[in-house]
Amino acid sequence: MKLSASFILSMILLSGLQSCKEDKYAGPLSPEASMATFDIHEGFEVQLFAAEPHIKDPVDLVFDEHGRAFAIEMPDYPYKPEEGKGRGVIKQLVDEDGDGQIDTSIVFAEGIADATSLMPWKGGLLVTAAPYIYYMKDMDEDGAADSKEIIFSGFFENNSEAQITNLRLGVDNWIYAANNGQRSEVSFQNKTEKKPINLQGMDFRFRLDKGQFEKESGTAQFGQTFDDWGNKVFTQNTLHVQQAVIPGRYLERHGLLSSKSVNQNISDHDFEMFQMTPPPYWRAERTKRRNKQYQEQELDRVEHAEDYFTGASGGTVYNGGAFPDEFYGDLFTGDVAGNLVHRDQLVLDKNGPSLLARRHAEETTKEFLASTDPWFRPVGFTVGPDGFLYLVDFYRQHIETPVSIPDDLKAEMDFMNGENHGRIYRLVPKGRGVGKWESPDFSKMDAEALVAQLAHDNGWNRTTAQRLILENPSAEQVPFLLALAKKENPKAQVLALHLLHSMDALPSDLVASALESEHWGLVKNALVLAEDFPGLREEISEKINHENPMISMQAVLSLGNYEDNAVIEKMAGVLMEKGSNKWFRTAILSSNAGSGLQILAALKEQHDFFESSEGWKNDYLKEVSHILGAKGEEGDIKDFIGLLSSLEGENVDHWKEIALDNLKKGLDRSKDIHSENLTAILKKLEEGENYAAFPLQELMTAL
Repeated sequence: MKLSASFILSMILLSGLQSCKEDKYAGPLSPEASMATFDIHEGFEVQLFAAEPHIKDPVDLVFDEHGRAFAIEMPDYPYKPEEGKGRGVIKQLVDEDGDGQIDTSIVFAEGIADATSLMPWKGGLLVTAAPYIYYMKDMDEDGAADSKEIIFSGFFENNSEAQITNLRLGVDNWIYAANNGQRSEVSFQNKTEKKPINLQGMDFRFRLDKGQFEKESGTAQFGQTFDDWGNKVFTQNTLHVQQAVIPGRYLERHGLLSSKSVNQNISDHDFEMFQMTPPPYWRAERTKRRNKQYQEQELDRVEHAEDYFTGASGGTVYNGGAFPDEFYGDLFTGDVAGNLVHRDQLVLDKNGPSLLARRHAEETTKEFLASTDPWFRPVGFTVGPDGFLYLVDFYRQHIETPVSIPDDLKAEMDFMNGENHGRIYRLVPKGRGVGKWESPDFSKMDAEALVAQLAHDNGWNRTTAQRLILENPSAEQVPFLLALAKKENPKAQVLALHLLHSMDALPSDLVASALESEHWGLVKNALVLAEDFPGLREEISEKINHENPMISMQAVLSLGNYEDNAVIEKMAGVLMEKGSNKWFRTAILSSNAGSGLQILAALKEQHDFFESSEGWKNDYLKEVSHILGAKGEEGDIKDFIGLLSSLEGENVDHWKEIALDNLKKGLDRSKDIHSENLTAILKKLEEGENYAAFPLQELMTAL
């Protein structure tokens, strides 16, 4: 057949256009070729653990008490599947020949929409899949789950990058989940007598052994983790390491703080990262357009397309026993846009009650691991039974929500390209070799052997033993836990004390002894446990002035559960000493004793609080005024106005303006429950223009 010149020319042009389109985005590499692009810390090597066809689109990996590996696949990303049409799969990954690499896989469950994380529980798996948390179990031991139970429902489900995920067992026996602060009305399916809870602005935690569930501090997106002492750090796109400084249960004591955000960016190097891949075409082009728009609008704003965290994911504290000692406790975080793994050293911040994340000296100009393969998408990490760190690589051409990309750029992108790929790697110190991991079968251990695992060098062993004791507590375990709690091994002691507490078998003398430990992490946890022992109240109070800010802060939080005059006076003293620190101030305000009229009176009479108007004092009075208004108790508000009337000196108008403005905001928050008098006061304040000169007698008359 003879082809016309015009047809040949059109084909050449079409081919050229197609070639240009393909050149914008690189194609996939084999696992071996992708590994060859890795530039990793000189003391480590990367080993392939699993790859396609045995695993595709992986987002999480866990090992159960038998040492079996389970991974979850999320092929629907970034789109929301139709109801009942989810393609998520949970697989058991099997190494048949013992060479350390997966040879086959068994489908445990499939057809799951938006499944993102797993946690072993009572012989099955807890699974986050918005709007649910499921419990799935293989009842007939054929490898496939034949039981699927909804445990919680009501989670936000409209963005796969911001849904319930990252199940983690804390040292305090609570199971934590990342919620990204999304508005959710969550119900416990087995506890219909309990009201749903609204999670807006917060994360989530629960205890299946006690039938409890509640809000938790933080807005973790995809990556939350805990150190050995229960400090929660998490990732959220551009902010690769934040800490939830104050646990949510304290913020809920009166529940009237104007903000419950206790997130702190603890990085000392903020957004900087060192990637080896250029930004993809769409990102570079979008950034160029946005910066042009900012310039035209004369905005003091610049967007960066590379070398800045934009896709931080999966932050995990390494607590295994197989890395050199200097790596223990380090935080490993992936950036899926930068195709790299970042490492932070977590240390105590001497200037405040939080951690500090800093680069190691050998990584001030490079990352722990970086790749030139733009498909490398490190979404998460898991410490395995061997103590090594396993890296989950989603491996996709594109990893971005389509809604954030301009339509013309999006038209050239196939967001599903790569859905048949996926890798899981093992990060290993050089010279450690490879082979089948050694994992004892925890399910066959007696009480003594199981408790002994709480002192193991590998955090996976400790957490697995903790979980099994939590799932099936017995009187036989108690004497071994008591003995372990007395040994000088802080990591093991913390777990033993919390487990004894969960069994109602914790004696107060053990808590008192732990309070005298030289290890700050053990003391911090002992303070939490001491809250349930009124006889230890004085010991709690003594720690308020501890030189370690973490201990001092926890003592303030724990003492705040009491409300008598002695506590109020103590809180007033702490405020004057530490009130310039936002987190100490918030800790005090979270308590009834630290946020009421009585502490204001103590501050006025004993500490001359109102004689000067430092910024932190302004912030404190704003919050107390707001809380008093939000509580809506007529007698307290009358006394508060009386206190304002009694102030003297040159700062009176300053304090009146702050107090009345924020009292109005608090009253507006509680207006649905107002008495007739409070309704009248709110109306007067709304009509007022100059609070500094506002006649307080008008308010007193209304009351």
